[in-house]
Amino acid sequence: MAATEAADTQLMLGVGLIEKDTNGEVLWVWCYPSTTAARRTLLLRKCCLTDENKLLHPFVFGQHRRTWFYITTVEVPDSSVLKKVTHFSIVLTAKDFNPEKYAAFTRILCRMYLKHGSPVKMMESYIAVLTKGICQSEENGSFLSKDFDARKAYLAGSIKDIVSQFGMETVILYTALMLKKRIVVYHPRIEAVQEFTRTLPALVWHRQDWTTLHSYVHLSGDELEALQMCTGYIAGFVDLEVSNRPDLYDVFVNLADSEITIAPLAKETMTMGKLHKEIGQLIVQSAEDPEKSESQVIKVQNPRHEEL
Repeated sequence: MAATEAADTQLMLGVGLIEKDTNGEVLWVWCYPSTTAARRTLLLRKCCLTDENKLLHPFVFGQHRRTWFYITTVEVPDSSVLKKVTHFSIVLTAKDFNPEKYAAFTRILCRMYLKHGSPVKMMESYIAVLTKGICQSEENGSFLSKDFDARKAYLAGSIKDIVSQFGMETVILYTALMLKKRIVVYHPRIEAVQEFTRTLPALVWHRQDWTTLHSYVHLSGDELEALQMCTGYIAGFVDLEVSNRPDLYDVFVNLADSEITIAPLAKETMTMGKLHKEIGQLIVQSAEDPEKSESQVIKVQNPRHEEL
């Protein structure tokens, strides 16, 4: 048990703080341990405080070169000790996919920073979770790593919602995932992109592999280069310009318009055998059954996969 807890606690890689001051400047102000300039640039890009449209996204997550990032952003109330700061973001980097776990922990760190105005308390809590898997605080809430099982994170999305939006076209997504193709998903709202993309790996539940997920990608050189090194992926974008980049996808999902397009060059390789089609149809029929739960929909595939 102790060995399992130690393994679980060693999943976090670092914590950082980004602030927007009263002059509108956004600065990377602190991190533990130190990080590279390239990583800082990436995380500043992901943080909504640098976004020109000034929309506040309370929580975003994604992956870059096998490192997951989780960013919680808050507005600073007038009552806070942070008098020269209007907003700030807490950034956590980790080896594992578990948005609910890191959203819960970053919210606690945000409350600490609002109260104390210094990263010292945050660092103490970060080290406590890193070494013991727990941080306890009466005023800011308690956090226990082992409360957040990875399988719960895998099951958090809704295949039923995907099927209700795309119907039998869900089979195209299933086919692309089975064949380890490149799927690009677009929607102007990052929250919609993240909710949809995080669910897709569950269509091939027998793999239980979320490393293919890149839920928040920008059209910048370093990110696209990292993405193109992957054989198959699920990549989420909020910039419609990605639709003009057929070099990035085999299947393009315009979530806003509920449209799925297969790239011309991928059409030939996207043909599936009878058994694949049957499994895809089975998933759709199961998802449309109001009596079936999400986990039942996911598990309906498993016996058939053994036939493949």
